[in-house]
Amino acid sequence: MQRNKQMAMGRKKFNMDPKKGIQFLIENELLKNTQEDIAQFLYKGEGLNKTAIGDYLGERDEFNLKVLHAFVELHEFTDLNLVQALRSVHFTFYLFKYFSNEGTIINCINVQTCSLVSFADTCYVLSFAIIMLNTSLHNPNVKDKPSVERFILMNRGINDGGDLPEELLRNLYESIKNEPFKIPEDDGNDLTHTFFNPDREGWLLKLGGRVKTWKRRWFILTDNCLYYFEYTTDKEPRGIIPLENLSIREVEDSKKPNCFELYIPDNKDQFIKACKTEADGRVVEGSHTVYRISAPTLEEKDEWIKSIKAAISRDPFYEMLAARKKKVSSTKKH
Repeated sequence: MQRNKQMAMGRKKFNMDPKKGIQFLIENELLKNTQEDIAQFLYKGEGLNKTAIGDYLGERDEFNLKVLHAFVELHEFTDLNLVQALRSVHFTFYLFKYFSNEGTIINCINVQTCSLVSFADTCYVLSFAIIMLNTSLHNPNVKDKPSVERFILMNRGINDGGDLPEELLRNLYESIKNEPFKIPEDDGNDLTHTFFNPDREGWLLKLGGRVKTWKRRWFILTDNCLYYFEYTTDKEPRGIIPLENLSIREVEDSKKPNCFELYIPDNKDQFIKACKTEADGRVVEGSHTVYRISAPTLEEKDEWIKSIKAAISRDPFYEMLAARKKKVSSTKKH
């Protein structure tokens, strides 16, 4: 269980900062510091954001280039034509955002696919031509779309001074025109993976702060924070409630059953340190002195209270500061 939690934490760190995520996993002996082991981790991609994978593989230092080489070699290109091979790699991460290292990728592909043409250099040049064609045909910002005749003309003389068969180039053009390279869905950005292995998750009702209406939200408890979302398919939380120095209690509510509250002990007028996303996308501070929440059943209420209690952390400095503020306030009154 501890190893799973550390691995989940490492994935989250990787999605926020790939290098720090890899370092965390190595330091906790969850990954070996070898290009092969790191490449395997990225290739499996469980819970990893594909843009973050591309960021890591797009680094220009020597070790990252070795990882990139090992990563591409994990793909099976045998019996694939060049377009199919490029599609295979692109599906794994955002190939076109990391053009600086594309030569390394294409060289690896050449090893298994250069039977397509007579020379590996031809395969390399043609790979770039295919990638540029995909951008030209399917990027809405490119107004001047190349015709098949222009694509053939652009690739004159690339086969060691000679021309490639026109039928081959027409087939490549039609393949890209009919089926663009797909942007893969980013596994690391959905709730299933970003909040992998949470302490608890489920639907709850939350009472609004300023506007006292009950709204159904998907809650996830992880890393000593309570996150809530409008839908389970949302990429970003609507609100985040750090549990540091909060308390939890059962409460009775005339409108909803199975209620509990998060509150600041001994400080009833202070807003809880939290944030939420407004309808227009702005991130603002929360406006709750307490968070009142209703669970669907009595059993679920008890389980949520138990899980949240276990996740609440204490900051002694915060408590000392709160006590000092209370003392000053009391002195002023007298």
